[in-house]
Amino acid sequence: MKPIILLLVSFFCVQSIFSQGIEGAWKWESTDESGKAMTGVVIIMNGFQVATWYDLENKEFIKTNGGTYRIDGDVMTETVEFDSADTSIVGETVSFRIQVTNDVFKLVDNDQILTRIDDGTPGALAGPWLISGRKRNGEIVERDTDRPRKTMKILSGTRFQWIAYNTATKDFLGTGGGTYTTKDGKYTENIEFFSRDNSRVGASLQFDFDIVDGKWHHSGYSSRGEPMFEVWSKRTK
Repeated sequence: MKPIILLLVSFFCVQSIFSQGIEGAWKWESTDESGKAMTGVVIIMNGFQVATWYDLENKEFIKTNGGTYRIDGDVMTETVEFDSADTSIVGETVSFRIQVTNDVFKLVDNDQILTRIDDGTPGALAGPWLISGRKRNGEIVERDTDRPRKTMKILSGTRFQWIAYNTATKDFLGTGGGTYTTKDGKYTENIEFFSRDNSRVGASLQFDFDIVDGKWHHSGYSSRGEPMFEVWSKRTK
């Protein structure tokens, strides 16, 4: 299997060629060095991407990484923001090429095949978001989204993932994800992996959501049953 970062950065080369056709979520099946089977999912939205490997049957999170990128022809150059398996590569840049036909990806010099899950629809919250506030004692306390300690949530049309990390210290702090729906003001998460506590895999959590002045207001109860009210802002850089 190719190194982790090869798989991640390669996806974005297509965006300059196929416009928005690269956006959404993609899936593949692979094995690790010991032959263990695992599922991979990458979410690609609005200049950001996150790829994750996990074993749903055994409720095992394996690894995740992601970052930003730039395009030059069919070459993608990614800057790594986080990597749960190798934090030493945070801040590094790497470049690769790919080929794409309809809804199938194939990495150049690699026989691994990826298939499309969705194209960024139908979910109402598709895109990358950074947590920018929480309600405390009835008032929203804002948070600086430019600081290196980040909590990002990235959603395609049907998949979501949150990641907590620090670009200054290179620390990876946690992640979780799976599928989601948005309907009648309700946002529902179905958890397929959780790095901190695999007992939460299989849980379905429903929240209220609203877009207020371009910000996502997210309220309800956490996976620990605690009341919460979060504000998320679209990530642009």
